[in-house]
Amino acid sequence: MIRPRRTVLSLLAFGVACTIARPVFANKLLTPRQMLGPFYPDIIPLDKDNDLTTVTGQNRIALGEITHLTGRVITPRGRPIVGAQIEIWQCDAFGYYNHPRDGGGKDRAFQGYGQTRSGSDGEYRFKTIRPVLYPGRAPHIHMRIVTKTAKLVTQIYVEGEQLNKSDFILNSTRDIEARNSLIVAFVTKPGYPSDELVAEFNPVLAI
Repeated sequence: MIRPRRTVLSLLAFGVACTIARPVFANKLLTPRQMLGPFYPDIIPLDKDNDLTTVTGQNRIALGEITHLTGRVITPRGRPIVGAQIEIWQCDAFGYYNHPRDGGGKDRAFQGYGQTRSGSDGEYRFKTIRPVLYPGRAPHIHMRIVTKTAKLVTQIYVEGEQLNKSDFILNSTRDIEARNSLIVAFVTKPGYPSDELVAEFNPVLAI
């Protein structure tokens, strides 16, 4: 259900990144940039670890489909980027961000924001929920990566979502291959609980 409290115009105020991810270096396409959005935290919360499904002081886990977001941060030549700071943020299962301009979130057991650093092989891992419909937008997760020499802000989308075709921010990336690199499968996988999903996203940065 689309609520009038937020409109496409409120998002447009923050600009839309239309960066094309060309050229290709070796065989890895640079991950396209997308807008930061209006709900990046004003103040980084104290509870900011990579498990967004639990919050200190809450006696339950977050509502929604538990999802393990994993991947590697790499260069265009496929080399790992070690020690990159990786942040994600997204709305809760009710479609609200944990942000003052969006009511502070509705699910108090959902952290809404988390951060981690890439490991020795560029690997990272978050535990969160499958993104849900947000008024005027396709389901998505925001990601921000910062290294000593580079910064990337982008968004991750769910494979098979019909709203991907009309999402104005996703489609601001005109290059089809680059745009498709932001759309990933959220599926069950061996080695994980059968009722939880896994999504793999491997951002590519030029450093």
